[in-house]
Amino acid sequence: MDAPLSPGLYIVATPIGNLGDISLRAITTLRGVAAVACEDTRVTGKLLHHLEIKQRLIRYDDHASEATRDHILALAGEKPVALVSDAGTPLISDPGFKLVRAARERGIAVTSLPGPSAAIMALTLAGLPSDRFLFAGFLPSKDKARREALRGLAAINATLVLYETAPRLTDALAAIGEELPAREIAVARELTKRFEECRTGSAAELIAHYTAAPPKGEIALVIAPPGAGPAVEHDVDALLLAALATEKASQAAAAVSRATGLDRKVLYARALELK
Repeated sequence: MDAPLSPGLYIVATPIGNLGDISLRAITTLRGVAAVACEDTRVTGKLLHHLEIKQRLIRYDDHASEATRDHILALAGEKPVALVSDAGTPLISDPGFKLVRAARERGIAVTSLPGPSAAIMALTLAGLPSDRFLFAGFLPSKDKARREALRGLAAINATLVLYETAPRLTDALAAIGEELPAREIAVARELTKRFEECRTGSAAELIAHYTAAPPKGEIALVIAPPGAGPAVEHDVDALLLAALATEKASQAAAAVSRATGLDRKVLYARALELK
């Protein structure tokens, strides 16, 4: 029989897709706490049902009130309480920072259980330098703010890891291609799931692929550091042909121009030849 858990806040990493990635320690902890603070009670409820664990759930997300936070902390001061996110390691682009900070300020014990993280998994899959890396979370959704953020990251001598959504992927890649030119990029998606993919290439090559085959699922981007290798060479005809599969010649030329920096008029003329 497992020893009773001491009072405190237990940060528990949960699977990012494959439920087999839950750790034995995480299962034991989730069984032994008095309550589980979670982003979405429906998502966590399904995980606990799969694990055959019945547990009290308290919703705690980015919009949680101070009263909810105080309630969780008061409980954690007397009993063990778990904090989970919908998937992966809490606090990594997920809620929890304020709760952990307040717990430490009140002298409540905080313990973190290691486990799945999409950012770390993407870094290990990408085949890019991993001795120094910076996780920068999500890029802004607006184009101007996105480009400003990338300019701020441009001089950092480390591999960059970002999160992105499927609908914004090609826009993000276009901005990366212009603000961080000639860098190799990896797109890691559907991690730990059946259709897991890690595709590498230039921004233009990746734009062409995902324009022709729009992606689904959560995405992590890994970007090589400055000077990591020779400038990426572009197979312009391949890029244009991929773009022409779904777009008009003018649109295909514009997309390839944004990604490669090549002259749009020259690309348009070539697109007409290929078409």
